[in-house]
Amino acid sequence: MTDFDGLRAVVTGGASGIGLATASLLAARGARVAVLDLNPEVPAPLRGFRCDVSDDGSVTSAVSAAAAELGGVDVLVNNAGIGAQGDVTANSDDEWHRVLDVNVVGMARMTRAALPHLRASAAAAVVNTCSIAAVQGLPNRVLYSASKGAVYSLTLAMATDHLDDGIRINCVCPGTADTPWVGRLLDAADDPEAERAALAARQPMGRLVTADEVAQAIAYLASPLSSSTTGTALSVDGGMYGLRPRPKT
Repeated sequence: MTDFDGLRAVVTGGASGIGLATASLLAARGARVAVLDLNPEVPAPLRGFRCDVSDDGSVTSAVSAAAAELGGVDVLVNNAGIGAQGDVTANSDDEWHRVLDVNVVGMARMTRAALPHLRASAAAAVVNTCSIAAVQGLPNRVLYSASKGAVYSLTLAMATDHLDDGIRINCVCPGTADTPWVGRLLDAADDPEAERAALAARQPMGRLVTADEVAQAIAYLASPLSSSTTGTALSVDGGMYGLRPRPKT
């Protein structure tokens, strides 16, 4: 497909995992793509820019540089984020502030910085990476879930605010994805293979989601072909959100 021909896209957290899969897919479908990341080493034709989404000066500078390089911004993928584990007693105040600053305020900073460019676009779209954790009670993910619940609400509120600007804003809600971050969590488990099997089993399709599958959903939401889709949360979770199959015996 070439539905992104002539469009300019910015992907945060785009140097690995879901972000890299998304940036590569958008480029393959015709977009010029800038990757904003703490470690922005990316293969051509992607263009890398260092950016810390928790620092407003870094965000403003990186968006300005990316827009200058691309000639504008039509698509913003807010994918940068960090994880957290444990129940409500497990994380300090500092860790709460850090995770919310990156996962929630970071998306607000990025969108705010990109807004003048998006308003000038005839095909403006923002896609936020949310999570199944926003809408399902997962064990030992209180802080992470709270941050992703805020991303879900942020998406709906921004989508409403920018209707008159012609900017579509949606989010994608992956289930447990087979990414480097999840790989590190599995490596730290007492029994990595058993933990992987448990994570796969809780998704009705019986396996982890792939980064490429999430990227396809992000591209769908960002594409001009989806011009009537805004304020939508698209689940890519192997059926975890809506399906309740009987246990296998």
